[in-house]
Amino acid sequence: MELRHLQHFVAVAEDRHFTRAAERLMVSQSGLSASVRALERELQAPLFVRTTRSVTLTEAGRALLAEAERILAQVRAAREAVAAVQGVLRGTLSLGTEQCIAGVDVARLLARFRRRHPDVEIRLRQTGSGALAEEVTAGRLDLAFTYRTEADTEQLRSVSLTSEPMTVLCHPAHRLATAAAALTPEDIGDEVFVDFHPDWGPRRTTDAAFAAAGVGRTVALEVNDVHSLLDLVDENLGIAAVPRHFRHKRESLTALPLKGTGERVYETVALLPPPQATSPAARALMALLKED
Repeated sequence: MELRHLQHFVAVAEDRHFTRAAERLMVSQSGLSASVRALERELQAPLFVRTTRSVTLTEAGRALLAEAERILAQVRAAREAVAAVQGVLRGTLSLGTEQCIAGVDVARLLARFRRRHPDVEIRLRQTGSGALAEEVTAGRLDLAFTYRTEADTEQLRSVSLTSEPMTVLCHPAHRLATAAAALTPEDIGDEVFVDFHPDWGPRRTTDAAFAAAGVGRTVALEVNDVHSLLDLVDENLGIAAVPRHFRHKRESLTALPLKGTGERVYETVALLPPPQATSPAARALMALLKED
């Protein structure tokens, strides 16, 4: 099985189109098709269902894709490790992060990394914690700064960065704003909530806290960015349970501690592959982070 065949297969799987994949790889479409057919002959299974407009993965193709991505990521890491031994850090740093992550200033960290390692190309992806964990596991990302979503596995490890309690944000005119004590899930279960998409770390933390307390809640206003959440709360359209550091992003809102959630806190981690599969660029970024 040739690496070239795996690279061609992954490109077609990503683009869902032979012509677009060929253009991106700068190879002929006939050569790309021949490469995929050779891989299918070797594996004795069709990898794509082809139509005149697009292609979709077969069951065998889906099974191969995860393994092919990991193999290519390990090959890239091996090449970059050799370059690092020779004293030059090259290649690509593929980083994922959630919005407004606590415990790390991503922009400042990447700026320092670029100054120290100018020959490394930086790629950044911003999405939810669940998707980021999947992308690090698959080898599409070198590391990600995110909420802890699960325990460590053979393919994914976490380095804790910080943890903090959850806070309730509300409009100053909201009835909760005059509460004299910390709030509990039972106190606010009937309120209208503004919250993030279920894949986001803060939403996962709040959902887990309310589930642990045995309290249901309704998320009537669901958003995918921090500023929209703060705007909706600022218009008194609902309340939000968020990590404590969010309270500094909109000083006009009232912030109240959320208690009675057991051990549920918002924990920020760096997600990485196992040490032997961690790229030199990812190790260099983590080393910079430890210098702070």
